[in-house]
Amino acid sequence: MGALFSRMTTHISRPAAAILLIGAIAWPLAPVPAAARGPEGISDVAEQVIDAVVNISTKQTVDMTDNAMPQLPPGSPFEQFFEDYFKNKRGKNGEAPSPRRVNSLGSGFIIDPSGLVVTNNHVIAGADEVNVILNDGTTLKAEILGRDTKTDLALLKVKPEKPLKAVKFGDSDKLRLGEWVIAIGNPFSLGGTVTAGIVSARNRDIQSGPYDNYIQTDAAINRGNSGGPLFNLNGDVIGVNTAIISPSGGSIGIGFAVPSKTVVPVIDQLREFKEVRRGWLGVRIQQVTDEIADSLNVKPVRGALVAGIDEKGPAKPAGIEPGDVIVKFDGKDIKEMRDLPRIVADTPVGKDVPVTIVRKGEEVTKTVKLGRLEDADKQQASLDTKKETAQDDKPVVKKALGLDLANLSDDLRKKHNIKDKVKGVVITAVDPNSAAADKHLQPGMVIAEVQQQAVSSAADLQQRIDKLKKAGKKAVVLLVVTPDGDPSFVALSLQ
Repeated sequence: MGALFSRMTTHISRPAAAILLIGAIAWPLAPVPAAARGPEGISDVAEQVIDAVVNISTKQTVDMTDNAMPQLPPGSPFEQFFEDYFKNKRGKNGEAPSPRRVNSLGSGFIIDPSGLVVTNNHVIAGADEVNVILNDGTTLKAEILGRDTKTDLALLKVKPEKPLKAVKFGDSDKLRLGEWVIAIGNPFSLGGTVTAGIVSARNRDIQSGPYDNYIQTDAAINRGNSGGPLFNLNGDVIGVNTAIISPSGGSIGIGFAVPSKTVVPVIDQLREFKEVRRGWLGVRIQQVTDEIADSLNVKPVRGALVAGIDEKGPAKPAGIEPGDVIVKFDGKDIKEMRDLPRIVADTPVGKDVPVTIVRKGEEVTKTVKLGRLEDADKQQASLDTKKETAQDDKPVVKKALGLDLANLSDDLRKKHNIKDKVKGVVITAVDPNSAAADKHLQPGMVIAEVQQQAVSSAADLQQRIDKLKKAGKKAVVLLVVTPDGDPSFVALSLQ
């Protein structure tokens, strides 16, 4: 999640508690109106759902003789233990320590009276044994039915002697900013704890995964709350508490929950298949900036720009091309780039999906038979690796847009380690004071297209630029390819 994000959600080993009592002078205070303390319905909701919220106890046997630091998933509940251990690894008299049993605690909630429990994947990651502790203290051994690392969710199964209290999911799309929510969990291993706050923001992208759209709340969420539910005032689960921003590991009023709209389809698939089967389009996308939108005549600014096509993916036979802007997928508007991966992933594999694109200023609809994301890795590994014939043109250096440009040659390919499949005009130098430098263009990158038209020589590229300037264009869109073959679109001003 980046250095800024605490691994709280995950540091859930039982800490040594320290309680600090702070004295203060008693000043007479005016009564605080009930409304200022929050809605009175919070206590009713808490009583209604508390028995469906559980503690998750995990155990792992660790071989202390291994010198290597275990490779744990980010936010694993065992992180703190290993950090402490490796700082103080040498025992008395230099003796190697014996294997140890590590215990940690997190949170979860029951969604079916038969014993289905939802929690975070990082709460149970790496554990040898998982137990669910009910609100009345009953401990039940849990089986891991399935897990999903991309959304950090896991589904457990326990076998109770009688039906359990369960809660149902609500619609996170109906949440409003400022709406009251309730978090229940096991902070710092203290046991069932209720906190309340409001929805601070929706659709937060905290760079933790490809499908980020977190609910942000100021309800106190701390270490050990991971996997616990976030309720609305109807007692419906509208999120799974997963992360916080905190320099200290404690709540500072910035917590994040996976919304129920994301959770429900993942849990349904884990329940049915014990794995998640996501849709796959087979495109590489990037954000549509104002400059790119103006150059490609996309009005209003919206959508996801297709920067590259997987040769074995579903998009290619459907006729989707680099430079197309996807503005609607399966009837759902794509307002910005990050909307597309989530919508595609939630679409059933094998479905024939209408995809609306903007191409050269015109909207066109293509039909794509959606593939499966897991198959993408296999297909990518089987791509044809035959080398294409290298271009032998002599380097003809041209200057344009703050760039020195040259025809691709064997010498330049070797110098910049440019793959044979990459075609176009190579950048040999970049003016450090130019817009090209601001866009992070570097020597060795190759310009493959100008305004969605392929270029094969520096002279050809220069002519295209001159023509656009004469036509009064304010900016030009370049398809820039790295030496390894990764494409992206870059808009540069012509002024």
